[in-house]
Amino acid sequence: MELDALIWNEHNAPAPVFWKSKEEYLLASPPGSQFIALKDNKLCGYIGFRPPTSLISNNHVYEIHIAVHPAYQRQGIGKSLMDSMIEHAKREGIRKLRLRVLSSNLAALAFYKQYGFVEEGRLSSEFYIAGTYVDDILMRYML
Repeated sequence: MELDALIWNEHNAPAPVFWKSKEEYLLASPPGSQFIALKDNKLCGYIGFRPPTSLISNNHVYEIHIAVHPAYQRQGIGKSLMDSMIEHAKREGIRKLRLRVLSSNLAALAFYKQYGFVEEGRLSSEFYIAGTYVDDILMRYML
């Protein structure tokens, strides 16, 4: 929960991420829906996943989100988390990973493209953040 407050800001999220309680956090991220990265017993990142809907016809898709503590970025943690996610998805029979990223988050866009994620759609000027309109980019990775 504290990690979200450190990571998400106006450059990478449409609004601050704040959890009122542990219970609220667990509703959004139930046990078994995340992989975490630890370094020296300190939480330094996570990748979350869930089916985007409850429809059986959509159960081949995971919607994912990834976050790495600012002090641990560019140290291979995001790569390790994404590698773990891809392997898990393959074992579970998932065929598609999807995510959303702000057009202003250039580092994340480069990271996802490096992995082979491609733009699947764009909601132009979807958010107004810090005096600027920002696109919400939908990306996908086929397994």
